[in-house]
Amino acid sequence: MNTIEIIRKKRDKKSLSNEEIEFLISSYTKGKIPDYQFSAFLMAAFLNGLNKTETAALTKAMLYSGKIVDLSSIKGLKVDKHSTGGVGDKTSLIIAPIAAAAGVYVPMISGRGLGHTGGTLDKLESIPGFRTELNLNQYEKVLKKTGAVLIGQTKEIAPADKLIYSLRDVTATVEAIPLITGSIMSKKLAEGIDSLVLDVKTGNGAFMKEMEDAIDLANSLSETAKAFGKKCIAFITDMNQPLGNYIGNWLEVVESIQVLRNGKKNDLTELSLILAGAMIFLGKKSKSLEEGIEKAITILNSGKAFNKFLEIVKAQGGNISYLEDPEKYPKSNYNKQIKLMNEGYLSFVNTYEIGMAAIDLGAGRLKKEDKIDPKAGIIFNFKVGDKIRKADVIAEVFSDSKEKIKLAENRILKAVRLSNKQIKSPNLIKEIIN
Repeated sequence: MNTIEIIRKKRDKKSLSNEEIEFLISSYTKGKIPDYQFSAFLMAAFLNGLNKTETAALTKAMLYSGKIVDLSSIKGLKVDKHSTGGVGDKTSLIIAPIAAAAGVYVPMISGRGLGHTGGTLDKLESIPGFRTELNLNQYEKVLKKTGAVLIGQTKEIAPADKLIYSLRDVTATVEAIPLITGSIMSKKLAEGIDSLVLDVKTGNGAFMKEMEDAIDLANSLSETAKAFGKKCIAFITDMNQPLGNYIGNWLEVVESIQVLRNGKKNDLTELSLILAGAMIFLGKKSKSLEEGIEKAITILNSGKAFNKFLEIVKAQGGNISYLEDPEKYPKSNYNKQIKLMNEGYLSFVNTYEIGMAAIDLGAGRLKKEDKIDPKAGIIFNFKVGDKIRKADVIAEVFSDSKEKIKLAENRILKAVRLSNKQIKSPNLIKEIIN
């Protein structure tokens, strides 16, 4: 087959055969197709789409580019959660220990920051010593021991996706529904799960900015999961403001600790309990979603979830003393409190710009080779509908660079709007697709 002819075919809005898609994925994974040609294919697929047959072929080719994990030796249902990405979304760090403490096995293979959003792996690796690069034997061993494991893709699991994931991030092809579906499902189907909970974000801080697109993605993911015999519940959730208050890798670990250990109550806690409840339900540790949520609340309030988090982190090499005493963590060289010149009700947050401000500070990547500063980030103190007075600090930013502090401050000031009238806070859960 001819790579250029396949790219041209998709450029001209024609459908690709299963064999052509398999050829592209296999050849790129083996290094026979250079980045610039595969980037051209990604852009053609982004602009012209892939139909259901092409999407299924893409997912299958990516899935079988590596090994499918067999966890049948672990007796019990295995359930994972996937979020399509948002600003301040650190639910994985909260729900994995809750579900594991309920007796559900949670094999979680996560990704790094993508575009303006943070990545679970980057957050976990901000914990000194935490190892996300376990081999499959270690993966299974930690899962058996603690009930949960949180790693990145190994060389054996969907190697095609690991390569494509990085390329999408730097070629402006992140938001395409077929590419997202192939990326997510190839990893999830390979990790040995029985069921999957999906958190599909919608709003100005999500990749799916329109509700219609979010529903299309949720349906695409759900249909693909069911086609492979996996049970699935999808939640469409709001991303018109940061989730929680902390944005940035170590800062998001700190907020997760605040929820797990101190019972912090906010939208992050609310969503985490719903997602954990769904995992408990799919893991057959409750008879309904509602009962699963109640069990999640009980486990969180009992302290079992925080203890389970410590157990998981310790099993993966992390230094739990930083979780027990976050104040001992290194501090950024500079921080600045940001105040508005006027007052009113917070009516709008450009969440994408808040995410980009965090990247300005050093919390994310603009290029594949960029290094992340785990300390950098933002504490965003208000939610849509809140009253803000002139003396209030709307946000505090952290970085090792004064110049980056200034960049982030300018973005944040332009990203918020106030109103004289109180604005209703957006609904956190938009829709449930079962």
